[in-house]
Amino acid sequence: MKDAHLVSGFLEAQAAERGAANNTQLAYARDLSDFSAWLAHSKSDLATAQKADVEAYLVHCDAQGLAKSTRARRLSAIKQLYRFCFEEGLRADNPAVQISGPGRDKRLPKTVSTEEVDRLLDAARAHGRSAADRLRNACLMELLYATGMRVSELVSLPLSAAKGDPRMLLIRGKGGKERMVPLSPPARMALREWLAQRMADEDAARMAGKPESGFLFPSRGKSGHLTRHAFYILIKDLAVRAGVSPDKVTPHTLRHAFATHLLANGADLRAIQTFLGHADVSTTEIYTHVLEERLRELVLDHHPLAKG
Repeated sequence: MKDAHLVSGFLEAQAAERGAANNTQLAYARDLSDFSAWLAHSKSDLATAQKADVEAYLVHCDAQGLAKSTRARRLSAIKQLYRFCFEEGLRADNPAVQISGPGRDKRLPKTVSTEEVDRLLDAARAHGRSAADRLRNACLMELLYATGMRVSELVSLPLSAAKGDPRMLLIRGKGGKERMVPLSPPARMALREWLAQRMADEDAARMAGKPESGFLFPSRGKSGHLTRHAFYILIKDLAVRAGVSPDKVTPHTLRHAFATHLLANGADLRAIQTFLGHADVSTTEIYTHVLEERLRELVLDHHPLAKG
C-alpha cells in the first residue's frame, strides 16, 4: 500500500472512530508526510519501515533542532499510524511500539492578570464598527474567560446552546466529548444581549429569503462560523486597545487565565480538569505552581513561627 493511501486510511479511521477534529487530522497528515518523505529519501516507505528507521528519523529531527514538543508530537503520530496498521492487519508488527519519546519541557503557561483581563473585556465592549459587532465581541470574550473553552470550541458553538438563558453551557470538545461549564453573571448577560441581536438578524435574513445559520457566531466563510484565525486577529486588536502587550495575549492565554485565576481563588484541581475538558488530570497539573504559591503565602501569613 502506498504511503498516501495508508495515511488516508488512517486519517479516515481517526475521524470515524475517535472523532478526531479537522485540525488534528491536518497535524497528523503534516507529521506523517514529513516522515514519509524522509523514508523515501532513505529508499524505504511506511509499509516496510522498521524500528531502526523510526529511531533514525527521530535523531534526524533532533539534528534539525526541532523542539522536544514537536518531536514528541511526530512520534505520537507515527505510533498511532502503526498501531492502526497492526490492528487492521496491514502489518504483522508495530515498529514503533517500544520507542520512547523525548518527553516534553515543562513550561509554565503564559497568562494575564485579572486587571489585564478586565481591560480586555472593556475593550471588547467598545471595539467594533457597529453595535452588533460590539455585542458579539463582548460575548466572545466573556464566554472565553468564563468557561476556559478552546478557541475552536468557542467559534463553533451552535446557536441552540445559547437559547433559554442557560446557567450552564454545553460544550462539545475533543473527540466529540461533551461537558457542562457554568456561566458567570457577566457572561450570561453578554450572551443574552448577543442572542437577542442574533435572533433579530435571523428574522431579517428569513424575511429576505436568505439561509439561516445554526452557529452562535456565524460568518459568510466556508465553515459557516467565525474562524479561529479571525478571532486570533480580533484578540490582538483588543490587546492593543486595552494597553496589554499583544505578545502575551492569545485565545489560549485566556484559557490559561481562566484556570489560573480559579485555582488561585481556591478552586479544586479536579473541577478545573472537568471545566477544561482535559482527559487526564496530569495535563491540568501545569497549573499547580499557582497552588504552591498560594500555600506558601498561607504558611507565611498564618504560621506562628513565620511572624518574625
